[in-house]
Amino acid sequence: MSVSYKKLWKLLIDRDMKKKDLQRLSGVSPALIAKLGRNENVSTESLVKICTALGCDVGDIMEIIPNKESETDLG
Repeated sequence: MSVSYKKLWKLLIDRDMKKKDLQRLSGVSPALIAKLGRNENVSTESLVKICTALGCDVGDIMEIIPNKESETDLG
């Protein structure tokens, strides 16, 4: 399984915010913003900081994408 932060980027667009605004508001590092941009795993603590800053839930900023191989194994 992998993660996608497309919901986060859409939320920022909807709120007319830049990644730098998110970084400043949430107190996360530029390296963490870069990891999010590459859909890499980040700590729960970092996700909580972002959600707290944006006033949202984890499900509002990320989603879990099942691997195609796993889907065929289930069927």
